[in-house]
Amino acid sequence: MDYKKLGRTGLKVSSFCMGTMQFGWSLNEADSYNILSATFNAGVNFFDTADIYSKWVDGNPGGVSETYIGNWMKKNGIKRDQIVIATKVRGEMGKGPNDEGLSRGHIMNAVEASLRRLQTDYIDLYQSHWTDESTPIEETLRAFDDLVKQGKVRYVGASNIAAWELMQALWVSDKYNLTRYDSVQPHYNLINRDEFERELRAVCETYGLGVIPYSPLAGGFLTGKYRQNEPLPESRRAEGRKRAMTEKNFSLLYEMEAIALLHKASISQVALAWMLADPVITSPIIGATSIDQLDENLGALNVHLTVEELTTLNKITAWKVDEE
Repeated sequence: MDYKKLGRTGLKVSSFCMGTMQFGWSLNEADSYNILSATFNAGVNFFDTADIYSKWVDGNPGGVSETYIGNWMKKNGIKRDQIVIATKVRGEMGKGPNDEGLSRGHIMNAVEASLRRLQTDYIDLYQSHWTDESTPIEETLRAFDDLVKQGKVRYVGASNIAAWELMQALWVSDKYNLTRYDSVQPHYNLINRDEFERELRAVCETYGLGVIPYSPLAGGFLTGKYRQNEPLPESRRAEGRKRAMTEKNFSLLYEMEAIALLHKASISQVALAWMLADPVITSPIIGATSIDQLDENLGALNVHLTVEELTTLNKITAWKVDEE
């Protein structure tokens, strides 16, 4: 396992980050422990969660993923400094008017709840889950700054943020000498490049932010399990992949399959290897519901695409005219 600095910070994280949105959703607690242990034993030290995971599941109150991580650390005697925990704040965690958002009040309440569930006294990376238009960015950053000064948070980052919002946040941090966002968690993969590359990428490069992309396999489409002219499996997740079922994207899969054969790899490993080859990317967030799936994802570390292969993949998925 290789390790990289998170942006301009001195914090070193593994080349892959384990996402835990599936805990309490498609994985029960015991199976979640197995995934966490196998991930940790493979050298991954970076784990991403959020306080709302997975509140959309019937009977799930939110906070379940954090709870599983805290219980797993305690049960297995994992030393706190052996892992880097990233969690998020913003989503609705109650029925009251102040039980969501990025106000100082909600952030201060939410961080204490996350600390209790994680059974720790600090969070390595505390991230705004998405923008809160009703709260001034200065208020949000002052709350984060206080948490850093109190030692409850080490670094702060942002997820699902537009380039102009990120620049505004960096400017406010600089103007008022507040802790700044040191990482961004964008939605990024081979079939969804423009959302990050259009403007966010340049900001991250210029100001030294770590980049932790989520959905690097496009919700499973880039594994090759969905095929042209074949019926979709009956599942809510499969239904969500319909937008990806285009001629262009299926052509991409055929090319990825050919590249995979040359490397004795899988289509998903080619998708991850493409991302790992980009020096701007710090640590893609992978997910796993089985050990086999985890091993396949980690196997991408041994797949090294040639310049020609990277160029081919970029041309097929080009969104800018000069790339075509």
